[in-house]
Amino acid sequence: MLLYALLIFATGGERFVELGVSTRNAAWAFARGGVEFGRRHFPFMVILHTSMLVACLAEVFLLQREFTPWLGYPMLVIALASQGLRWWCIGTLGKRWNTRVIVVPGLPLVDRGPYRWFRHPNYVAVIAEGIALPLVYNAWITALVFTVVNLVLLLRFRIPVEERALAYGLARAGVTG
Repeated sequence: MLLYALLIFATGGERFVELGVSTRNAAWAFARGGVEFGRRHFPFMVILHTSMLVACLAEVFLLQREFTPWLGYPMLVIALASQGLRWWCIGTLGKRWNTRVIVVPGLPLVDRGPYRWFRHPNYVAVIAEGIALPLVYNAWITALVFTVVNLVLLLRFRIPVEERALAYGLARAGVTG
């Protein structure tokens, strides 16, 4: 359980690094006329993602979950791979990446890196991690609840907001599509 707790704390630490990158990138975007979309849903996303990490630990420790190697090791690989995909997205977008939805009008869509294949590859990483990270140590309730709530947030709010933001940015550049 101690190693799992360290994994969860390391994931939380990674989130703080992301927030630092995001804050720096937001300042860059706003200095270039960036426009923010979807402010209302953002606090719910922060609460959900923070709660998932807390719930992973709570479920494992309070419900005395056991580590099951045949499930835990593959889920660990998926959780780590999702981090790799997340940072590939961050690196590909560079200063344009953010935890918030901020668009600098007139910039073209990014079509390299994982964006060659997926319109929103970061959410592939988020979904994979939300399932895998809890299941590393059999926290199946957390995996199930997070996945359902996360999908609702993504499909009903976040992705539609991002699509509107991208359309706004492209329209300001005179680009369609």
